[in-house]
Amino acid sequence: MSEPTTTAGPERGPQSDHSHDVWTVANIITVLRLLLIPFAFTVLVSDRSNELAFLLYAAAASTDWLDGQIARRTGTVTEIGKAIDPLVDRLLLASGVVGLYIESRLPMWVLIVLVSRDVYLLYGAWRLERYDLRMPVTWTGKWTTAVLLGGFSLLILHWPEVPVFEGVQLGLVFVYVGVALSVSAAIQYTFLARSMVRKQGAGQRLA
Repeated sequence: MSEPTTTAGPERGPQSDHSHDVWTVANIITVLRLLLIPFAFTVLVSDRSNELAFLLYAAAASTDWLDGQIARRTGTVTEIGKAIDPLVDRLLLASGVVGLYIESRLPMWVLIVLVSRDVYLLYGAWRLERYDLRMPVTWTGKWTTAVLLGGFSLLILHWPEVPVFEGVQLGLVFVYVGVALSVSAAIQYTFLARSMVRKQGAGQRLA
């Protein structure tokens, strides 16, 4: 009596390592986001067209979500992508807050707080590099970026006003919420960085 035969499915080889790739779809989108920033800033401060400035800035802001999704879903998360994507976010936020301040749509204190926060976080990231550590993005940090980009986009469009408060734009409300989240995220990153350094030091002592 012959034994029943089974048909084996195709063998799956090891997944390709894309961590050192450069020109992936996600990275190309990130570079395109970077190229949009100076165009959006120039149109904004030139007062040529709020609508065009909004379209350029909103396109750069919205693709922040797109490139991350593509990288994760296609398994093409790269080292260069993890490095330049947060940098593009910082440049996009900086161009928005500086441009809106120049156009007198944001108070100076918002500019000072956000720029100081980014300088502080960049300094912290540089310090972590000495320990071969990289700060993971927290949900507070992600919400901070999303809320600020949304607020800046609405302020660039110069619309709409909050019905309850005459003359107050909805984008400004978003920005104030984003500033509060920004400070909270900076505090959270500080404690997280200290915890990471302490754990690494403890691990080295036990090794």
